Amino acid sequence: MKAVRFSRFGGPEVLEVVDLPDPHPGPGEVRVAVRAAGVNASDWKKRGGLMDQELPQTLGYEAAGVVDELGEGVADVAVGDRVFGFCVEGAAQAELAVLSHYAPIPPSLDFSGAAALPAAIETATRALDQLGAGGGGTLLVNGASGSIGGAAVQLAAARAARVIGTAGPANQEYLRSLGAEPVAYGEGLVERVRALAPDGVDAALDVAGNGVLPELIALAGGAEHVVTVADFGGAREHGVRFSRGDDGRAVHVLGEIGALVEAGRFALPVARTFPLAEVAEAHRAGEGRHVRGKLVLLVG
Repeated sequence: MKAVRFSRFGGPEVLEVVDLPDPHPGPGEVRVAVRAAGVNASDWKKRGGLMDQELPQTLGYEAAGVVDELGEGVADVAVGDRVFGFCVEGAAQAELAVLSHYAPIPPSLDFSGAAALPAAIETATRALDQLGAGGGGTLLVNGASGSIGGAAVQLAAARAARVIGTAGPANQEYLRSLGAEPVAYGEGLVERVRALAPDGVDAALDVAGNGVLPELIALAGGAEHVVTVADFGGAREHGVRFSRGDDGRAVHVLGEIGALVEAGRFALPVARTFPLAEVAEAHRAGEGRHVRGKLVLLVG
């Protein structure tokens, strides 16, 4: 099968599409003929040598496709079903991928729309679970217009939370469309949030990692009410929880998101798609940070 791989660390130019042996599912897993695979910031961090140090490496943790092989004990899907989910081996950007956690693709979504979901909705849901967000409380999302932030806004709203979200001027109306009350980034953030919520907020989620953890702590009434998914150093400095996958992944959201999508209560835009062979261009677009929504590779 064709798959994305790199054999040295560096810029997008180190990425190759190579022939690799076909994978096969283990117990409880399924193999899919991949139709689309998500591209994430972790991809260029891996490519740059900031995560795993072994070489060579494949890429991709999320994919959507058609089931073509079942692992032992799998009875909830059949060969030919459309599914999306996680490839824990990090080899989803390929013609075939093994999914360890999966769910049926919501009927209204195409493959690219489904491939955009897993990482964003799992990260957002994990953080919301850790914060206990919902139930009528007020949540502040710092960096609310990106994929994870936008997912967090919508998922928190679905839990009956009031959501205030930070974003630049160009994304204020977009946040309103997601159900958030927008405020601008930058100096004076605390005062702007307090103008909307005079007593502060019940919890704060940092997706942007732009150095505002002290302000979020002040607004939320303590570090224990703040979670970041983007500022590891700041989390250590200020006693804030840094949410990561090894905390226990919130894969339950894969099976829950379909109802929200079909009810028109959740949408995650796909900003651009690229053929698998143009994976380097997808990395350049993502690292440039000039896109709103997910980048997706199309396969087959």
